[in-house]
Amino acid sequence: MSYDDNNVFALILRGELPAHTVFEDEKCLAFMDLMPQSPGHTLVIPRAPAVDLFDLSDDDLAHTMAITQRVARAVKTAFEAPGVMLAQLSGAEAGQTVFHVHFHIVPRWEGLQLKFHAREPEGASVLAEHAQRIRAAL
Repeated sequence: MSYDDNNVFALILRGELPAHTVFEDEKCLAFMDLMPQSPGHTLVIPRAPAVDLFDLSDDDLAHTMAITQRVARAVKTAFEAPGVMLAQLSGAEAGQTVFHVHFHIVPRWEGLQLKFHAREPEGASVLAEHAQRIRAAL
């Protein structure tokens, strides 16, 4: 599969679609998942046009993972989550729905069931508040 320059994450990277940004640098962007599985669900994406994990250069992967770890620490702190789940889906058969490589940071609490992936959009004001909490913890 070739990279689609009009996928939703490419549009976000170009500023053509809004996102509740948590962190950005020259190589990565972290923002709130529009349809979170739990409060604080954050995505980290490289700026490089890569379809999946296997399409990303070693350097971009290393940087993206370092940022994912940094943002995950902030998510854990901001939401006082005892655990954090990281997920990366490569390929439609694995459940990937946006074909720009991305990493999910999902805070976890015992007894709290996760919402289904990509089913229920969260309100903009809630996402904005969650993004602010994470930025404050960075």
